Amino acid sequence: MTVGRLGEPDRSESFGEGLLGAVLDRAHELPPHRVGLVVAETVSRLGGRDPQILLQDYGQQKLVPLPAEGLTGGEPLPIGDSEAGRCLLTSRLVELPLADGVRVHVSLLDGGDQAGVLTVTLDAVDDDDRRILRRIAGLIAGLLQTKNGYTDLFFRTRRSEPMSVAAEIQWSLLPPLTMTMPRVAVAGVLEPAYDVAGDSFDYALNGDILHLAMIDAMGHGLDAATMATVAIGAYRHARRISIELSEIYLFMDRAVAEQFAPDHFVTAQMLRLDTNTGRLQWVNAGHPAPMLIRGHRVVHRLDSPTTLPVGFGGAQPQISDLTLEPGDRILCFTDGLVEEHASGQEQFGEDQLIDWVHRLDQADRAVRTVARDLSHTLKRARGETTTDDATLVLVEWRG
Repeated sequence: MTVGRLGEPDRSESFGEGLLGAVLDRAHELPPHRVGLVVAETVSRLGGRDPQILLQDYGQQKLVPLPAEGLTGGEPLPIGDSEAGRCLLTSRLVELPLADGVRVHVSLLDGGDQAGVLTVTLDAVDDDDRRILRRIAGLIAGLLQTKNGYTDLFFRTRRSEPMSVAAEIQWSLLPPLTMTMPRVAVAGVLEPAYDVAGDSFDYALNGDILHLAMIDAMGHGLDAATMATVAIGAYRHARRISIELSEIYLFMDRAVAEQFAPDHFVTAQMLRLDTNTGRLQWVNAGHPAPMLIRGHRVVHRLDSPTTLPVGFGGAQPQISDLTLEPGDRILCFTDGLVEEHASGQEQFGEDQLIDWVHRLDQADRAVRTVARDLSHTLKRARGETTTDDATLVLVEWRG
């Protein structure tokens, strides 16, 4: 800490504070379409030029330049085969030497969720530049998250193909696809991204307790999306009034039964993880059993007593219990992930799912990278066939 002549702390503005403060001072009244101008002005004071904000598309296949004044345009970049994509997948700063400087890619992280990548060219890069760029990127990521509620600009940028009305509803319902905290990490993927209807998931970290639900509403299109909306809404309401897992099931069951015909239902999996102790509790309502991944291998299915799907009026379910070890991962998935098959051929099956988990879940790979690669690899292995929603959520307890 710098001290003034009279022993008082020096409260004069440093270069770094002035740089970040210029963004913060304008953030609350900044129109969403002018975010690019603020980014351009900020990085130019650092000596940067040609700034880009690259947003991840809904299919998690491309990074798409945000079209905004002050930002450089360009073609979408493949996440799996570009320097910017490598930055996104690793959350590490990536530098690419150019003839006239260095192109720097910085991850736009907000709570572990990946909004995209900030890219800028500097004449040269030192540790001070790297530190300031990381902080600028963190501030911009939060700004994008805040402004997203006021505009369609970011949504339109991320949508790389037409989206069904049912999918619009589902995406508006979802929490961030990724959350990374010191004790726990969560990552989810929905396929087909632009036509998903009945699958959904939700989570919340309340103190030391992670709450998670995955659902699969019967049918397709708007009917399934509407039923999923009711089920998730009922889950959130029950979770927020702090009732037990078995009672959450009963609450969801009544909500669906009261709104839909007797033959309509939602399969569901509700989990509760104490991030302090690793104690996992769960309730299964007609859903495929999750898998426990330990040492990056599937060690067993979390089989448990099941009750009827939500909406069928099942009895109060039995809660299952397991104590996790640090580093354990839980893979939850809907039946569309393993039941898909080409015409005249066998279903994809859980054995192939397990085989791909063993290939892709490695010690140095974050859950969001594994979840994304697993979903996309499984889709390719199914011959790009997706006649049903195929959703997965990966949870890691870090201990």
